[in-house]
Amino acid sequence: MKKIICTALLMAVILFLAVAAGSVEKETTDTHSLSILVYITGVTAGSPPYTALAEGATEFASENQNVTVKIYEAGFNQAQWEEQLTSLVATGEYDLVLGSNPSLPEICVSIGKKFPNQKFVITDAFMEGNPQIRTYLYNQYEQSLFLGYLAGLVTTSNMSHANKDLKIGFIAAQEYPLLNKHMVPGFLDGARMVNPNIEVDFRVIGNWFDANKAADLATSMKNAGVDVFAAIAGGASQGLFKVAKEQGAYIVFHNTNEYKSAPGYVVGSGSMEQKKLTKEILKDALGGNIEYGIASIVGAQEGYLRFIADDPAYTNNLPDSIRVKFDAFMEDIYKGKIAYTLPAL
Repeated sequence: MKKIICTALLMAVILFLAVAAGSVEKETTDTHSLSILVYITGVTAGSPPYTALAEGATEFASENQNVTVKIYEAGFNQAQWEEQLTSLVATGEYDLVLGSNPSLPEICVSIGKKFPNQKFVITDAFMEGNPQIRTYLYNQYEQSLFLGYLAGLVTTSNMSHANKDLKIGFIAAQEYPLLNKHMVPGFLDGARMVNPNIEVDFRVIGNWFDANKAADLATSMKNAGVDVFAAIAGGASQGLFKVAKEQGAYIVFHNTNEYKSAPGYVVGSGSMEQKKLTKEILKDALGGNIEYGIASIVGAQEGYLRFIADDPAYTNNLPDSIRVKFDAFMEDIYKGKIAYTLPAL
């Protein structure tokens, strides 16, 4: 009888320990945490991609316990970015640094050598082979291509502010490889699918905030024959909107819905689904499912770039003849039927 009792007690102890071990394992899984630094290379105000990045991370944290987010705006002085980010990483507070800028990978390579356990995920950038860095590049050549095609349809049309000069314009805050090698060439290539004689007038502001300089450039370009503009200029784009409304010109806009910024003059807006990608990245990070050292290129077919055609302004601002041609072109873009070669960066 004593032997039976001892055996029963031993089995009970073993069962208790097994249950306890299971409880500890489950608790550890449930309390997995993630600390995120969203490093904004500039400011969120006036920058839809940075706003979407910050909003996506903040929303993800609000939807998931044990996830914390710090939003840090680094300002426009690029010379200070590496020192700022190094100081933040040195605290050891962050499991993941999340950013969005083509220049960030090289900075993170340098910082990563000093802090080999730090992980970085960067959108709107491309780098392969570094075990601390994961990048996602939006196919901005493709977005520029379809916006350029629309610009080509408008500049060759009989719309009230279109002229006969076959000249479109692109205003940029600053030059960088993605802009020079993907965006401006894509814009011109798309327009030349409509008419091979179209030319692009490309001008640079020198910063991301000088709306007066942008307005001066836009006026000069309009006087030189430009009737349709694109811009990658942050807050300085307000100067272009002002000129379009006061002097009469058309705008196609990258990355965000800007129809209301110049009603009747913004004839098309693209969309970069930064918030969507941000939340998907952080879901993978929380689950430990990010594969570092690789790079992805995402575009319209993958659901991360699109044209905003469901805003009434798109229908109201363009004649049916242009919309029918452009809608057919976009359908082919989404299906991968438009042939092009993505330029090397």
